[in-house]
Amino acid sequence: MRLAEIDTPESAQPYGSRAKQELSRLVFGKTVSVKVHDTDRYGRKVGRVYTDDTDVNAEMVRLGAAWVYRKYASDQRLYTLEKRARQNRAGLWNLPEAQQVPPWEWRKARR
Repeated sequence: MRLAEIDTPESAQPYGSRAKQELSRLVFGKTVSVKVHDTDRYGRKVGRVYTDDTDVNAEMVRLGAAWVYRKYASDQRLYTLEKRARQNRAGLWNLPEAQQVPPWEWRKARR
């Protein structure tokens, strides 16, 4: 499964393990629901994850644990959350600027 409209740091990327911890904290041991939007080219479901009243995808952005995935995002609220997270230097936005590389650019540089 892939989280729709957002992209989290890769595990080898700065803040990658911390982003994974944040996601685990949000969903581990909880009942989740998924609103599937699509299936990607690898056959993974792409969707929004919810626990109770929490939109996990949006919460990851709000915490600074994920970027809005510009290529696929249509929810304008996510851009507002990312802007606020940047301004508040939340999560990955507290890293030195040189380490704030979007995952899609980081993956592309390693191909």
